Amino acid sequence: MRLGSTKRIVIKIGSAILIEGSSGLIRRSWLQGLAADIDVLMSSGSDVLVVSSGAIALGRNVLGMHGSQLSLEQSQAAAAVGQIRLARAYEEVLEPFGIRTGQVLLTLDDSFNRRRYLNSRATLETLLNQGVVPIVNENDTVATDEIRYGDNDRLAAQVAVMTGADTLVLLSDVDGFYTKDPKEDSEAERLDVVEHITSELEALAGGQGSTSSKGGMATKIMAARTATKAGCAMVIARGSVLRPIDRLQKGTSCTWFLPAGNPQTARKHWITSLKSKGTIIIDDGASNAVKSGRSLLPAGVKKIFGRFQKGDAVGITDLRGEAVGKGLTRYSTNEIERIRGRKSREIEEILGNPPQAALIHADDLVRWTTALDRPAKD
Repeated sequence: MRLGSTKRIVIKIGSAILIEGSSGLIRRSWLQGLAADIDVLMSSGSDVLVVSSGAIALGRNVLGMHGSQLSLEQSQAAAAVGQIRLARAYEEVLEPFGIRTGQVLLTLDDSFNRRRYLNSRATLETLLNQGVVPIVNENDTVATDEIRYGDNDRLAAQVAVMTGADTLVLLSDVDGFYTKDPKEDSEAERLDVVEHITSELEALAGGQGSTSSKGGMATKIMAARTATKAGCAMVIARGSVLRPIDRLQKGTSCTWFLPAGNPQTARKHWITSLKSKGTIIIDDGASNAVKSGRSLLPAGVKKIFGRFQKGDAVGITDLRGEAVGKGLTRYSTNEIERIRGRKSREIEEILGNPPQAALIHADDLVRWTTALDRPAKD
């Protein structure tokens, strides 16, 4: 496999690759090479997101925290100091190519809380539509154990799912997934392609990684399970080499994990599986728009039933009671009651804040094209 015609790619970079161990500084020449790789991807029409570790490693060096283990408070302080340096480094290497960057810090709660999930996804989507490369990291300055991803392999997989990416690249200190630890066993064999993630494969992954990074092969398999289930291919490749994406394009040694379907199909299946918290009744014009694949606007809403919040799944029904589809609402019950039937330009005045462009965006909407599409129960 190759990156080929990838439309949207997430590249995950670990601290051990980005930060030089003895000095605690960024490997500048390596990062400049990655910037050149990103420029090639974007020039070919791909959207690129970078999930990068390194803030704590940079910050602890600046603050002189050279002990092997940091307390939670020390880690958060180091992250606060290091994150600004990390973002600046990416800005400096990508700016010569005319590429703009944006910093996005997430916590686990941003994935599990549907309202925050939608907000995060909308922000990332807007940045990508503006040609910006989001530099994503866990928000280590506020995250506690209860709301942590814990490693950026998992975070990268969630970002890939959140943005509908079709490829996730994990740049690692090894060139793929092996049947045994290649550093300890000369008989270890690399798997070129993994079609299905089995319990036997998970057992081969073993435990966590080294003290220099939080991740390990076990977390990479967890990331692969998350990404591939959502229709995103994942690849583990050696990241320490110069121009790692260019080498991947040319067929370097690596392990590909094949996706189940595509991101759009996987997302539609997920929305379909959610239990509806209410129903929105729409007029014929809105029904025709939804059936043709367009977003649902407040102007087309006639009535609503149930109580729901922003981000909840709701059913969509026409005036004759026929189920049209299901989607994730961007407004709560109370807000919809105030803006239904209104034009978009009127909404800001009614709600007192800038409106969402759609009540249910087309990306968050599953339409029933035939009676067979509609679930028997909801």
